[in-house]
Amino acid sequence: MLDKSVSLLECFRDPGQSYRLADLTAHTGLSKTTVHRLAADLVRLGLLDRHGDTYQLGGKLFELGMLVPRRLDLRETALPFLQDLFEATRETVHLGIREGHEVVYVERIHGHDALVLPSRVGGRLPLSCTGVGKALLAFAGQDLVEGVLAAPLPRLTPYSLTDPARLRTAVEQAQVAGLAYEEQEAVLGVSCIAAPVFAGGAAVAALSVAVPVSRYQPGRLAPAVRTAALGLSRALRGAA
Repeated sequence: MLDKSVSLLECFRDPGQSYRLADLTAHTGLSKTTVHRLAADLVRLGLLDRHGDTYQLGGKLFELGMLVPRRLDLRETALPFLQDLFEATRETVHLGIREGHEVVYVERIHGHDALVLPSRVGGRLPLSCTGVGKALLAFAGQDLVEGVLAAPLPRLTPYSLTDPARLRTAVEQAQVAGLAYEEQEAVLGVSCIAAPVFAGGAAVAALSVAVPVSRYQPGRLAPAVRTAALGLSRALRGAA
């Protein structure tokens, strides 16, 4: 029953999405009776909200998610550095961690004219299509690199790296430079620069600056990204 409840909750991966019971039945492959019973239980527990005949994720999930120790500690330590990076660049700033072959975004800071991006706090994107993902992949160990290269590489835009040889080159360049670059590979019109964040000798996160291609100036942005990542790494070492 727990597996079925989780499969129901996982239908709501798109931010702000609402579903009717029929939609949830189609998405999960569960019977209508099971979906109705599970949805009622999840509403009672605060994990789903019901509005008329549609359902949305409940506030209890947000409260619990913000208390996950690994993400909470990392986010609280990182926020001053992310804010400094935003002030230095006035561009959209991300902090992400790795789960499997994906980036999970822990924080995002942007101005009033925020870019339209596929990233969102709590959202996931492939490692291979993002600057944060490439920075994490570059310092995650050779076994993971080979695993990602062996799997089909997703194409989010015509610029996404779907050739394993090209992705391997990008990862090797990130290992040497300590910076990862992504040019319109996650969304058209936007490029980013990312750097890994270390604690205990391992890359535990990565941060990035995302900019419109018209303002993509690696020579200006890269030093700010590197400085923020080094500062956060020092802070995490000091907190250990």
